[in-house]
Amino acid sequence: MKYEIEYIEKIAKILTDNQLSEIVLEDGEQAITVRKEIIQQQVPVVSQPVQQAVSSPAPAVSTEEKAPAKKGTPITSPMVGAFYAAPAPGAKPFVKVGDVVSAGQVVCIVEAMKLMNEIESEVSGKVTQICVEDGQSVEFGQVLMYVE
Repeated sequence: MKYEIEYIEKIAKILTDNQLSEIVLEDGEQAITVRKEIIQQQVPVVSQPVQQAVSSPAPAVSTEEKAPAKKGTPITSPMVGAFYAAPAPGAKPFVKVGDVVSAGQVVCIVEAMKLMNEIESEVSGKVTQICVEDGQSVEFGQVLMYVE
């Protein structure tokens, strides 16, 4: 299968316009993957005005002390899709904050291309935070929840 540059550029535009991170096209034994790298920048949190932080080292120490504690092991999305907390609309969610889960337990669903993919916890522990809303679009690698 031979791809022309215009064709690949159109695929890249679809990727960007629809806020996707990857498109895979297969034709028999041949395939093309167009992937956009997502670079996440960490923005430092400063509780004091910048001028004070630069002139005095003490606020920098207190800023580090106020850093959030580790929330646990992240459960991330293995694909781009829609996050669902329950097996059906109006049904009881798989888990909620404070629930204890075991490794292999289904904690949510990520719908991709009309396929419902059950996401299982890789660790046992207590759910400390759910980072996305029901029905929200998620990216590959995005943290869905934390288990401690």
